Amino acid sequence: MKINKVSILSMLLTIVLLSSCSVSEKVRYFQDVEYGKISSVSTENMIRVVSGDKISIVVNSKDAALSAVYNLPVQSSRIVDGNRIMGSSQSVSVYTIDPQGNIDFPVLGVVHVEGLMRSEIATLIKTKLSDGGLLNDAVVTVEFAEMYVSMLGEVARPGRYLINQDKVTILDALGMAGDMTIYGMRDSVQVIRETPKGQTSYVVNMKNLDSLLVSPAYYLQQNDVVYVRPNATRERQSTVNGNNLLSTSFWISVGSLLVTAANLIVNLTK
Repeated sequence: MKINKVSILSMLLTIVLLSSCSVSEKVRYFQDVEYGKISSVSTENMIRVVSGDKISIVVNSKDAALSAVYNLPVQSSRIVDGNRIMGSSQSVSVYTIDPQGNIDFPVLGVVHVEGLMRSEIATLIKTKLSDGGLLNDAVVTVEFAEMYVSMLGEVARPGRYLINQDKVTILDALGMAGDMTIYGMRDSVQVIRETPKGQTSYVVNMKNLDSLLVSPAYYLQQNDVVYVRPNATRERQSTVNGNNLLSTSFWISVGSLLVTAANLIVNLTK
C-alpha cells in the first residue's frame, strides 16, 4: 500500500484540527444558543435583606430640618471604590438588621424589614411616616451597605465584590472578576449559599444557557461564594512533572508525537 506525502500531511492536519476543536468546546460559553430563541429565566432574582445585613436609609423632604430627625448621625465607615475593596473611607450612615430581622428607626422605633427588597423597605418607612402624621412628603432612599459576593478559583481577579444593585447574576460577578481563566471548568461552576437552614450548594453549567437561566444560582444573593474549579491541565500543573498547555515541554511532546506518527506512516509506504 502506498500513501503519498499529501495524504500524510492531511492526516497530520486532521489530528491537529480535531485537538483544536476539542479545546474550543471546553472553553466556549452557551454552546446551546439558538439565535432568536426566547428562554425562561429564574423568578428568584431580587435581593432581599436578611439578618446581619447592613443598609443605609436616608429620608429627605422639602423641610430639611424636619427630615433630618429621621436620619442617623453620620458615622465613618469603610467603603468600596467601584467593585474592589480599596480600604478608603467615607461618611455613611447604616442600620444593621438584628437577629429578629428588625432595625431601630429614629422616632418610629422597631421596624421589621427582613425578607424585604430595597423598594419595599422604602415604601414601608414612607407609609409609616405618612400614616403617623410625621412627614407627608418624605422621599426615602434605601441602599445596600457592605454586601458582597466572593469569587474564588479560576477567575482573573479572585476576591470579594460589592453588591450595589437589586439583581446580580453570576455573569455579572464573573465580569467583575475579569471572567474565568482558560483553565476554568465551564460546566461545573459551584455556588455556595447561606440559607436559614444552612449552606446550600449549586452547580452551574455555563456551556448550557437554558439550564443556566433557570438555575437558582443564576441570580446571586448576598454572601454567595462562587468557585470556578480548575480543569485537568491546571491540576497537573500542581505536580512536579505537569505540563502546561502553553509550555515548551507540551509543544515538544506534541511535536515528538507528530514526528513519530509521520515516520510510522512513511515506513508503511515503503
